[in-house]
Amino acid sequence: MPVDPHLLAVFTIATVVALVTPGPDMLMVLGCGIRGGARAGLLATLGVVTGDALYIVAAAAGLAVLLTAFPVVFTVLRIAGAAYLVYLGVQIIRNRKRPQADPVASGGLSGRRAFLNGAVSSMANPQTFTFMAAFLPQFIDPAAAPVWLQFAVLGAVLIVLEFLADGTVGVLAGRIGGWLRGREAVQRRMDAATGTVFIGLGVTLAVER
Repeated sequence: MPVDPHLLAVFTIATVVALVTPGPDMLMVLGCGIRGGARAGLLATLGVVTGDALYIVAAAAGLAVLLTAFPVVFTVLRIAGAAYLVYLGVQIIRNRKRPQADPVASGGLSGRRAFLNGAVSSMANPQTFTFMAAFLPQFIDPAAAPVWLQFAVLGAVLIVLEFLADGTVGVLAGRIGGWLRGREAVQRRMDAATGTVFIGLGVTLAVER
């Protein structure tokens, strides 16, 4: 087995504990699920894990050292992603009074947009990369198997667990949101709350160090 079974068990437990703690990615998935339904919640989750997978590959390739040496890369990534999230939140709030019959005009969430939102949420958060680069190596034994293979196994476990955790949140939010979307007054408040969450995520990412 590429990874020591004991280390894998400890890694799995630690990952589950980290994933059940609400963070920016989970809040993004929650907002997308409420806004666009269970499918949007799942696609947002897919976007999140896609971004995380890219970070895992980067960490395995040793880019942590490079990006740490050039923090401006993190800064640009953080600001660009934060600006997008704030823009998205403002658009949702501005469009909340448009007719529900027009899902695009009313700020409805397409599958592509949900996926993009999830990917941006993941990639715009430098702490995600820092976590991957610092967390995964703690459970790697260089003498057990090729390091890249151990990274791949641990990364796959993390991605699966994250998809299950955030995907569950997205589906449940979509079911609740589907019930609420049939009530116009409630939906307007829901849109305002969702937009506020997105703006809050953007501001949080912009000020993080």
